[in-house]
Amino acid sequence: MSSVVDSQNQQRRVSELTRNTIALILAGGRGSRLKHMTDWRAKPAVPFGGKFRIIDFPLSNCINSDIRKIGVLTQYKADSLIRHIQQGWGFLRGEFGEYVDLMPAQQRHDEHSWYQGTADAIYQNIDILRSRNPEFVLVLAGDHIYKMDYSAMLADHVENNADLTIGCIEVPLQDAKEFGVMHVDEERRVMAFVEKPENPPTMPGRENTALASMGIYVFNAAFLFEQLIKDADMPGSHRDFGKDIIPAVIDKYRVNAYPFLDLQSGQQSYWRDVGTIDAYWAANMELIGVKPDLNLYDNTWPIWTYQAQTPPAKFVFDDDDRRGMAIDSMVSGGCVISGAVVRHSLLFSQVRVNSYTTVNDSVVMPDVNIARHCRITKAIIEKGCQIPEGTVIGENREEDEKRFFVSAGGVVLVTSDMLGQRRHYVR
Repeated sequence: MSSVVDSQNQQRRVSELTRNTIALILAGGRGSRLKHMTDWRAKPAVPFGGKFRIIDFPLSNCINSDIRKIGVLTQYKADSLIRHIQQGWGFLRGEFGEYVDLMPAQQRHDEHSWYQGTADAIYQNIDILRSRNPEFVLVLAGDHIYKMDYSAMLADHVENNADLTIGCIEVPLQDAKEFGVMHVDEERRVMAFVEKPENPPTMPGRENTALASMGIYVFNAAFLFEQLIKDADMPGSHRDFGKDIIPAVIDKYRVNAYPFLDLQSGQQSYWRDVGTIDAYWAANMELIGVKPDLNLYDNTWPIWTYQAQTPPAKFVFDDDDRRGMAIDSMVSGGCVISGAVVRHSLLFSQVRVNSYTTVNDSVVMPDVNIARHCRITKAIIEKGCQIPEGTVIGENREEDEKRFFVSAGGVVLVTSDMLGQRRHYVR
């Protein structure tokens, strides 16, 4: 009986922690490594996984973790991101203190006051945050793909009496140069933090592994506000958490690392930075596998989004040389596979693939029409493209590079601008 009571008390405490937390999602970045995919939209607004946008993952994590006070900080070409949030995330109830608020960069201090860095983005909204009187502030990046229970991280933060807790993942030492990397002691206390180091510190007892920041932070709210004000008054600061705030507080305050591990296996949980064309393509291709590491069919942790009302996908014609079918693929609503063959590919909504065409190992975004007699391999076809009849993509790199962008890994990115269709409004 006592164990039941203890469990109930623990659940009530976690609920209290989440109710007193505001989550801030940093969603203002372009993500220039995604090349033409972010010419007309911010990286968090990039479509992913057949029906989602990247930002749906941190937003869904908040809802599933019972954190329902959320601010989304926007800046670069935010129109499609704002419309997506307005259309798909308006179901929270204001009368219950729930919200997803948009917090765009604006003239709050002077006429040049765009967000100067991750810390400055929050500093410029410090009056708004103070008026809402949170006990904790959860800072999230808006451009990663993962499923995470933030309430467990909050509980760990309080249990360890930390001022700041940093979510972290284990990465091979050779990849650590792209991250903020921590040196921790046996109790997970952060002893040093270096941003994108040439010689990353290793984990205790793990010479080939480093502990990298996920860009997820839990702050005691009063502590965060104090440090943001100090940083704003510091000449030469980058106004950045990784470069300035975190290194400045490690020696004087309790900064802990929180490992993002699967609770059952103890292994590293799924987390992807889809910041390059190759990484984006690979993460989408992973979803097609028989048992993908990221389970989108998990009813206990749904990924929420806005989606248009579309009819079911349709596959038509059954002749020997003209059979509409998709094999080892994900096909979204509103698609028509008309006498074409789709293999190991992911199709977003309202895609039409016409007769005698083959699509292999490709990601096809919404509202694309692929005409007859096309052959498309290892490509990303951007939203709204009209692929002309007889087009061949992905078979001759030299020819592809004349018309499209080809990544280091051989993924061909095709946009409507590259096709001469000049559909600047596609976002």
